[in-house]
Amino acid sequence: MRWTRGLALAGCVLLLAACVGGPVRRVSEPSARIQQLTVRADGSWSAELRIENFSSIPMRFDRFDLALSLGSDEAGRLQGTPAVSIGPESADVIAVNLRPSGAAKLAVADALASGRSLSYTLKGSIDATPDEKKQRNFAIDRSSALSPAPGLPGVLR
Repeated sequence: MRWTRGLALAGCVLLLAACVGGPVRRVSEPSARIQQLTVRADGSWSAELRIENFSSIPMRFDRFDLALSLGSDEAGRLQGTPAVSIGPESADVIAVNLRPSGAAKLAVADALASGRSLSYTLKGSIDATPDEKKQRNFAIDRSSALSPAPGLPGVLR
């Protein structure tokens, strides 16, 4: 009986010792996508870039440089230095201005006029600093689609 009690006590001590280290600090690749694209009256665009932190710790997003392609047409580059902290497993939206290429303007105008979706690709990198540690560079390669937003002229989501 004493042997069983001693074994149970040793098991409890080992379990408590395993908890001392605290939560796991995992750094995962972030993601970026366009949440909304708005065509302005002057022909420029406003892109709402959603940056997602999949890490278990906060990360400060210092810089991004992403090439935007719509279908097979290069639209331009989304660049910025937001210096925004995003909590663990959270996201934030950054507004970015863009002067698109002529072919990209036509592709968006056609998608808006016909009410159809438009595929896009983001390729580039994001620089982020995990919880006050050394800054890291993360490669981004994301493909998705945008569709006209009902009731919002000139807006794709």
